[in-house]
Amino acid sequence: LLAPKHWLTWIALGILRLLHLLPYAVQLALGSALGYAVSILPAGHVRIARRNLELCFPELAPAARRKLLRRHFASVGVSVFEAANVWWCSNERIRRMTEFHGFGHLTEALRRGHGAIVIGSHFTTMEMGARILGTAEPLNVLYRSPKNAVLAWVLERSYRPFARRAIEREDVRMLIRGLRSNEVVWYAPDQSYRKKGAQMVKFFGVPAPTNVFTSRLARMTGAAVLPYFFERLPGARGYRAEILPPLDNFPSD
Repeated sequence: LLAPKHWLTWIALGILRLLHLLPYAVQLALGSALGYAVSILPAGHVRIARRNLELCFPELAPAARRKLLRRHFASVGVSVFEAANVWWCSNERIRRMTEFHGFGHLTEALRRGHGAIVIGSHFTTMEMGARILGTAEPLNVLYRSPKNAVLAWVLERSYRPFARRAIEREDVRMLIRGLRSNEVVWYAPDQSYRKKGAQMVKFFGVPAPTNVFTSRLARMTGAAVLPYFFERLPGARGYRAEILPPLDNFPSD
């Protein structure tokens, strides 16, 4: 991990480690500026985001879509600072920044004894959302290990304050074992999925190859499936997180 090829990564992580000490309002301002700068670059991710907005919101005027694009990348920029907070903030600081609603739904689901699948999404606040949930209940977190060895080492250590265990995304056996032990699994399945078992489902009216493993996992284990939403509050007030009641009649035929 100390080889010269990793030195730039260590320097970047050192800078992030310092930036997480800044006041939250300053982090928001700097992150938004960073994201805005990225949004005006001729980068591949910007082109993809622009095309996705054209497909999903054809009714919007081009100026409205450009505004939405810039807002999105401003949020992406903030998520860089949030990653630093996720990795290095204490649970106490995270709790002070958060309004948490609906936690009783998770408690009630665990009383059934079959575990709980808490379903999230790949919002730009995803990492913070998992961190917030983990301060209230130890989690099994599914993740993909980065190819960069230093980042993989830091990521694995960052889960320790709030996760029961970090499970590699392909380790289905460990996932099922956790649910059968009446534990909580945090899962974000909302990605394009082209492997065996995918289904074509319309997303914003556009057919997309979709991961349907959530329903299979619930059927195998009897676990309750609870939607989980989280958002940044305006005015640098922190975050709002909410767990909804378990999905009814899920999985169905």
